[in-house]
Amino acid sequence: MAKRGGFPGGGMPGNMSNLMKQAQRMQRQMEESQKELETKEFTAKSGGGAVEVTVTGKKEVVRVKLSQEAVDPEDIEMLEDLVMAAANEALHMAEEANAQIMNKMTGGLSLGGGLPF
Repeated sequence: MAKRGGFPGGGMPGNMSNLMKQAQRMQRQMEESQKELETKEFTAKSGGGAVEVTVTGKKEVVRVKLSQEAVDPEDIEMLEDLVMAAANEALHMAEEANAQIMNKMTGGLSLGGGLPF
């Protein structure tokens, strides 16, 4: 009785095997790049340097520096806005670095939904 399905000899064809090896290599490279990114720090300033926020590639705030000029008890809202602006910019920098790594690994290939089949 003839076998149904599968590949002759029970193994994967050469192209499929190579594709799997490439996928595994790419996954290892992505993991290494992600670990490297997580150790990097991204610093952004606002208010002409009055507020400085540093985040890691893991998107964790690790440092906030305030100059004396930024601390005005009469205008707490301004300080809040400056901290928020600097934090958002630093997070954006970390996200951009992550996107560059992903783009380099995938060669610009979009891995999102909307596949054409």
